[in-house]
Parts: sequence; structure tokens; C-alpha cells
Amino acid sequence: MNLQDVRLYIGLVHHPVYNKRMQVIATSVTNLDLHDISRSATTYDVAGYFVIHPHQAQQRLVGEILRYWMEGYGAEYNPDRKEALERLKVTATLEEAMAAIEEKEGRQPKIITTDARIYDNSVGYRQMREKFVTEDGPWLLLFGTGFGMEREMMMQADYILYPVWGRGPYNHLSVRAAAAIILDRLLGEPWFEGDFSVPCSATESSE
Repeated sequence: MNLQDVRLYIGLVHHPVYNKRMQVIATSVTNLDLHDISRSATTYDVAGYFVIHPHQAQQRLVGEILRYWMEGYGAEYNPDRKEALERLKVTATLEEAMAAIEEKEGRQPKIITTDARIYDNSVGYRQMREKFVTEDGPWLLLFGTGFGMEREMMMQADYILYPVWGRGPYNHLSVRAAAAIILDRLLGEPWFEGDFSVPCSATESSE
């Protein structure tokens, strides 16, 4: 298997997550997370994007946004955005998302989680890329909102990725920025191996 064949799904977890006081809460859906993570998911050909939220009012809000961009004026005005949002599905729980993947793929996904903290079983990005091609999927990569997913959910994962570190001590990326960086590290061109190539579409003549 190669990376092109990997069946990777992603999920944005709104509950159970922590607030800054480390209390378990449900965070609100944001319009930018829906759009920007959908665009990243489509750019890296992710199999599906689940927004996981238990509250029906928030689920309805996502539904209204999707209808505008997929059926209303937004679909006509910006068909590229419609294409990206077609990968987005709303579920109430992680278990519901896993069941949807199992129904489509024939087996339950292996779970990968992300966090700004390091755990005893944290793995690096090169290591995770290797697992993609040596282990059977499908895979479900989870991103937490707020101040990260509840520890119990983290401990149930098959793999936990190392945090995304920058050059300085500050470490609080938006979830949509972290998602884009992590998808590139896991599925993007292996520039770190010295064999980066520019896609043909980027080198075509503009004449």
C-alpha cells in the first residue's frame, strides 16, 4: 500500500473537551472550522470529515450552513466550496462516526488523536506515515476543540500524534491551522526525504 491508497477520515470533536479550567464542556461550532477544514480535507483527498457535536441546536446550525453552500445561492456563487463541504457530515458522538465509517469500509477505523500535550504513547509524523502503508485501515484522525479532548478519549486511541511545535515557546494554534499542518505532514509530499516534486498543475504554462 502507498499513501495514495490510505483511507483516512478526520473528525472535529466538540464534546467531550476541556475548557481553560480543565472542566469538560461542549464547545460551539464555528463557521470557519467548517469551511477551512473541509477545504484542507478535500485538498488532501480525505475520505470524510465528521463534525462531532451532541447538541441538536448546534447540529441544526451546521445543517443550515451546509444547505446554503450546497443548495442555495452559495452553491451557485462558489461551486468549489460546495465540493469541499460535500465531505462534511455531522454526528452526535464519536461512536456514531465510527459506525458510519464501518458501514462504508467494512471494518472499524483505527483512531489517531492529536493534542498540544505529550503522552507516553505519542508517535511522530514519519512513524505515522509508515504505519499508514504497513497497517490496514481505515483510519479516523481526531482534532479537539477548546483546550483539547478529554483524557479518557485520548487514552482510547490507537495512536496519539506529537504536538505541532513551532520555533518559539507559544503553542496554541487554531484547530483549523493545526489540521492543515498535520494533514500535510501525514499525506503531503515527503519533502523531508529530499524527493519533493511540484504537482504538474502548478508547472503548467499560463500563456
